Amino acid sequence: MTRAPCLTASASAAAARCRYSTADRQQPPRQHPPIVLSGIQPTGTPHLGNYLGAVRQWSQLQHSHPCVLYSIVDLHALTAHPPVAPAVLRQSIRDTAALLLAAGIDPAKSALFQQSHVPAHANLAWVLTCLSSAGWLARMTQWKAKAGGGAAAVASEQGVPPGLKMGLFSYPVLMAADILVYQATHIPVGDDQLQHLELARLIAKTFNSTYKTDLFPMPQAITLTSGKRIMSLTDPTSKMSKSAPSDSSRIHLTDSNDVIVKKIRRAVTDSAPTITFDTTNRPASATCCLCTRRATIFLIQQA
Repeated sequence: MTRAPCLTASASAAAARCRYSTADRQQPPRQHPPIVLSGIQPTGTPHLGNYLGAVRQWSQLQHSHPCVLYSIVDLHALTAHPPVAPAVLRQSIRDTAALLLAAGIDPAKSALFQQSHVPAHANLAWVLTCLSSAGWLARMTQWKAKAGGGAAAVASEQGVPPGLKMGLFSYPVLMAADILVYQATHIPVGDDQLQHLELARLIAKTFNSTYKTDLFPMPQAITLTSGKRIMSLTDPTSKMSKSAPSDSSRIHLTDSNDVIVKKIRRAVTDSAPTITFDTTNRPASATCCLCTRRATIFLIQQA
């Protein structure tokens, strides 16, 4: 992995910036340089939804921002259920890195690194966990979706399913640490992660208030402009996902032409005789239309 060229502060220097003195009150507010950060889980081969929804814009951002960091977030991948085998995870990390480079991530313009190779992520996550409220995390919707409808419905007195794993429950705190450890200011994010970014802002504000510092900026969202998300080919009510049990639900970036054609032909559609784009009433057909439209636009742009 490539070391981030724009990260020059050591852990001790970062800690020194946290120290508070009376003189600090007289200083103007800290001006945080713009830093873009985003990450991808190595839980499987990146698919068309990953590329069109995020990675393509990642490659564009590295040309317009001076400091861009992209992380393969393998610690987050440990929250997958069932757990990913260590050998499979190691291979997925390598495959994800290779595909990101092939998709346009340029090591000369941005830093690509493995999350677990930077211990400060986990160290800061513990500090932030000590400042975070269980109530904040209980309101997050992502863990409820990943825990499954049955598990989410059977809640304990605290409003948390008794079988919920702490890694999944506290996932947003580690995400906040991923952002704040680099004092990142701009986060490319889809609408399904906006709630987590708001929590990261709340945690940053709580840290700054508790320790009387302005160490952490309030990270802002860079809204991904790819439009509608790509949905599953087998379940148009769910987004295309690397963790979905059916391989036919997604188009991998490594799929051959023949495999792609076969998956599209087998995709769920409907019985209407005409082709119309209607994500509300005809979500299955809309998914096929989106895949075709975005892939066509991309090919035209590359011509």
